[in-house]
Amino acid sequence: MTVLVLAADVDPTVDAVVEMLTRRGVPIFRCDTSWFPSRLSLDAEMTEAGWRGVVRTEHRTVALEGLRSVWYRNPTTFAVSDRMSPAERWHATHEAKFGLGGVLWSLPVRWVNHPGRQAEMYKPMQLTVAQRCGIPVPATLVTNQADAVRRFADHHPGHVVMKPLSFGSILEEGCRKALNTHLLSRADLADMRGVETTAHQFQRFIDKAYEVRLTVVGERMFAAAITAHSEEARIDFRADYDALTYKVEDVPGRVADGVSAFMSHFGTVFGAFDFVVDPNGKWWMLECNPAGQYGWIEGATGLPIAPALADLLEKG
Repeated sequence: MTVLVLAADVDPTVDAVVEMLTRRGVPIFRCDTSWFPSRLSLDAEMTEAGWRGVVRTEHRTVALEGLRSVWYRNPTTFAVSDRMSPAERWHATHEAKFGLGGVLWSLPVRWVNHPGRQAEMYKPMQLTVAQRCGIPVPATLVTNQADAVRRFADHHPGHVVMKPLSFGSILEEGCRKALNTHLLSRADLADMRGVETTAHQFQRFIDKAYEVRLTVVGERMFAAAITAHSEEARIDFRADYDALTYKVEDVPGRVADGVSAFMSHFGTVFGAFDFVVDPNGKWWMLECNPAGQYGWIEGATGLPIAPALADLLEKG
C-alpha cells in the first residue's frame, strides 16, 4: 500500500518525511497538483466498489485502490496550457480541480489533512470552535469600518493588533513579503484610510510571558515555548527569528482536552497551533494552521514531529 504525497517540488520538510518512509520500506508516490495535466494523468472509473483506476507520471503509476494515506502538504495550483484563451484556462483549471480533486477527495483513506476539512478552517470559525471547546481566545473584531476599529480600540486602549485573516504573506514585485502582526498606534487610529476596502481582523494584544507553537500529529502533541528577546519579536515572533529562544513545554490538561476536541470538530489529524501564555500562566489560542511549518521548531527543540508524521502516514 502506497502513501500519496501531494506537495510542491521543493519542500525540505516533505523530503525528510519521505526519506523516513523510504527507509521503512513504505512505497511513496510524490507529485504536485501543478503537474496535472501535462506531467500527471488520471484514469478513474466509478464501479460498485467506488473509484478504481490509476494516477500516472512518465515514470510511475499508482492504483487508486492501492493507497493507504494521502499527505496534502501545500500543493500548488493546476497548470493548464497557456495556449488557451482566458475563458478556456478558467474552465480547464476548474475541471481539473473538480475532476482530479474530486476523485482523490472521495478515497476512503487517511488524509493529513483532507482538503475539504482544511477549507472549513476560516480564522473566525476557528475562534468560535475554540471557545466552544473551552480554549480562551482574545477579544477579536472583524470589520471594514473605521468607526468599529476605533470603538474596539477604546475598549482595549493601547493593546490592539491587526493581523491577516488568510495568508501570512503576499507576492509583490516578484518578492514574497510577510504580513506580520501590527500593533496599532495613535497615528494608525487617526488615519484608517483603506480599511473599507476589505475585511480586516483586529485583536486585543495579550501581554506575553512567552508563546507556544503546539504541533498536533494524530493523538500526539508537541509543544515548544518561544520566548522573544526583542520588541519586534514580542509583537510577532516571525519578525525577528534571531531574537527567539526555545524550550520544550508541557501542555496543561485543559488545553490538551480543548485542542483534541477542536481537532475532532474539524476532522483533522495535523495542526500547528499558536498560543500566547500570559504572565498568569493562562493559555490563549490565536489560530491553527492545518498545514503549518514545523521543521524549524523540530530543529530547535529536537521534538520528533517528522517521525510522528511518518508513523501516521504509514499506519494509514
